[in-house]
Amino acid sequence: MQLFPCPFCGPRDEHEFHFAGEAGKARPDTTRTVSPEGWAHYLNDQRNEKGRVREVWMHLTCSELFAMERDSVTMEVLSSAPLREDAQ
Repeated sequence: MQLFPCPFCGPRDEHEFHFAGEAGKARPDTTRTVSPEGWAHYLNDQRNEKGRVREVWMHLTCSELFAMERDSVTMEVLSSAPLREDAQ
C-alpha cells in the first residue's frame, strides 16, 4: 500500500484516489472545428515519461482535485498542491 498526500485531508491510502490526467495538457480549442484525430490524440495519448512527472489526481473521499508531483520510476511522491487558488 502507498500513501498519497491529499492537500486537504492529509496522507491517505492510494485506493482513495483517481488519476485525472497529465498536468498542463491543453484541451483542443473548441471554438474551432476539432478533427476526430485531434480529439483522439487529446483523450488517449499520454507522454508516459520516466522520472519526475506532474499529474492531476482526485481524492474520491473529499472530491477535490490537486496536482501531485512524483517519480514515475520509483513511485516516490515528491509534492502535492491544491489546484484551487482559494484553498491556501
